[in-house]
Amino acid sequence: MDHFRLDEGNSLKRKIDRNTFSTEAPSSKIPVPLRLRHRSRPPFSSASVRSVLAAHRSPSLSLRVSSHLQVLIRQRGKCNILLYSIMTLLEVIKDASVKSKPLDLPMDYPVVLNPDSVILSLKPQEKAGSCSTLIKPLVGWKISQTNTQIIDISNKFFTELKTKLQKPNELHKDEFIASLNSYLENISDKVGVLIGADPSRSDYSKILIDKVGAFMGKDVAGLVLDGFVSLEIWDLVKSLIVNGVVERSCYSNLVNKLVENKRSDLLCLCIKHAYDLGMSEMVAILKYFLSPSKDAYSSMVTVRKEWESQTLLAIEKASNSTLKGRKLLVAKEASILLMMAYDGFSVSELCLHYLVASSNINDVMLSSSFSKLNGKQLMNLICYLAKWLKKYQRFPQAVPCPNALSILGLKACDWVPKLEDVVKCLALVLDENFSSLVLHPQFHEELRLIEGMVSCLTAEAKFCYQMTDVVDKLNLEVKDAKK
Repeated sequence: MDHFRLDEGNSLKRKIDRNTFSTEAPSSKIPVPLRLRHRSRPPFSSASVRSVLAAHRSPSLSLRVSSHLQVLIRQRGKCNILLYSIMTLLEVIKDASVKSKPLDLPMDYPVVLNPDSVILSLKPQEKAGSCSTLIKPLVGWKISQTNTQIIDISNKFFTELKTKLQKPNELHKDEFIASLNSYLENISDKVGVLIGADPSRSDYSKILIDKVGAFMGKDVAGLVLDGFVSLEIWDLVKSLIVNGVVERSCYSNLVNKLVENKRSDLLCLCIKHAYDLGMSEMVAILKYFLSPSKDAYSSMVTVRKEWESQTLLAIEKASNSTLKGRKLLVAKEASILLMMAYDGFSVSELCLHYLVASSNINDVMLSSSFSKLNGKQLMNLICYLAKWLKKYQRFPQAVPCPNALSILGLKACDWVPKLEDVVKCLALVLDENFSSLVLHPQFHEELRLIEGMVSCLTAEAKFCYQMTDVVDKLNLEVKDAKK
């Protein structure tokens, strides 16, 4: 194995003769990787790499020298580029954190830039002797005129909006909506999006957000959200959430405000559309739905009506005689699934369906959130999960319907917790709160019931696995017989 010695300049010392390729052994018996110190430069300097490449071009070297150098370049070259890239990235992050702007100033690039025209114009920087450099800088970066105009519009509106929100008592709904509409109309003119709606319509702001909300600056979107919450314009808050305009950093404050204002329907939307909610948001949502106050039930009725309408629609389609083949099969499966998700669950438990079924929830955050629940909330959660186990035990024909939305327009099927979702959630509860569950007798009876249902489901799963194995073997025999 080749050895390398690193001098104070962090360069590679080599001794190359006409017949062999050798290196000096390190002065210490400590392996070289352990002797590398953390530096802002990669462990192989550009000078050392150039010397190796120059030696490699010498015709006097033997084939053995060439082979050694090729191995060196293959094995060490990638490491050199990777380390250089990592250190460069760390320097960029450090500089950005040190030179970060105050929160009351607009961002330099608040919108997602269009890279299509930029990437095509990039060219390698031409310098003398650049052929031996492993990493070549690119030049020609230029923001498009449209993006520049959008940034200017967003920065002006940010300053205007920041001034208005500093005095929330003087904030008026009509004035705020008029300023927002003007800002979004300017963006639509710059990007060439036709709104096609009468400005006098009551839902004109919602139409604007649906059309050009994605072009709204990140910092501006946060201020607009704060304004909507302060003025309690909940239908436009819904539009921001559904269109993905709300940034990850805004969800913490938004969830707390929605819990404070008892907006259960909007909390469900946050679960459906937010990615990677933090633990504080998860704890607030869990506590809100597991021990709701009396004032919270009025907004939960909206969620119940949505589940009820979807269930009735599925039953109607399953009984429709005009549906045939695949559509009829999907309709029957969806009706069973939605009936199972709707019947027997309280209005607050219907809201929990979104949390358990969501693929956007981080398991680590969810597990940590379970540890923050009190005894009553934990018992309600276990009873809720036990209901699902009983449902799947009673209706073994219930299966997920991923095509129900595209074929029949039944969007609620995507938010019915699968059996594996329920089992995973129950496992997290048991792992996180095992000692509490063992020490408190009030949990024992419910856990015994769960144990019995899990045993039945496990036995059924083993039987189904054996039957599946038999069917697969029969299919193979049929295929072989046809040959």
